[in-house]
Order: sequence, then C-alpha cells, then structure tokens
Amino acid sequence: MKPTELYILNQPQKYRDILLHIIAVVEHTLPEVTLEYKWGIPYFYYNKKPFCYLNASHKHQFVDVGFARGFKLKNYQEHLIADNGRNTIKSLRYHSLDKIDNEVLVEVIKEAKHLY
Repeated sequence: MKPTELYILNQPQKYRDILLHIIAVVEHTLPEVTLEYKWGIPYFYYNKKPFCYLNASHKHQFVDVGFARGFKLKNYQEHLIADNGRNTIKSLRYHSLDKIDNEVLVEVIKEAKHLY
C-alpha cells in the first residue's frame, strides 16, 4: 500500500471522510494532478510542481488544504487562512465534511491552477 493511502486509512473516520472528499474534488477539477506523499502528508503536484497539500490536524481538529502559491490567490480571501510563519501558503480549513463548500473549493483550485 502506498504511503498516501496509509496516511488516509489510518485517520479517524471524521478526517478520512474529509480527506477522501477533498481528493475526489481536486482530482475531478484538475485531473492532471498527481497525489504524492511528501513531508509526511499527501501532496498534490501539478505540472511536476507542488500544488496543494492535505493535512489532518488532530490537535486543532481540522483538515488543512494548503495551496503552495496561496498568497498569490485573489478570490475567496474570506475563506483562505494565512497562519503566522507561512510566507507562501494559504489554506482552506475544514472541521467537518458538511462544512465543505464545494463551489469555493473548486473555484480556489481553478484559480490556483492559473498560477502555474
């Protein structure tokens, strides 16, 4: 089994459901991406460059979808989070599956694609 699959399968149900949903949306929206395992987390690559990562934070109880060039994104700023210490990444955070706004997720993916 691949490390990415193990990462997802070893998550508690809440995080696993969110991760699987996000993966399906990303792959449907941008079929050219590849899902790899980098820095201990699943990381999507687009045109062989880091695109966005998925991180289940059990401590803070959310799944982070961090966009590698997130600070260049213009739309949906009210949904994007920039933590202290991150100088290029902005992320969408989901605390539960029912809080995922697919429209926002898809539009952010599409905008991020144009940064490559």
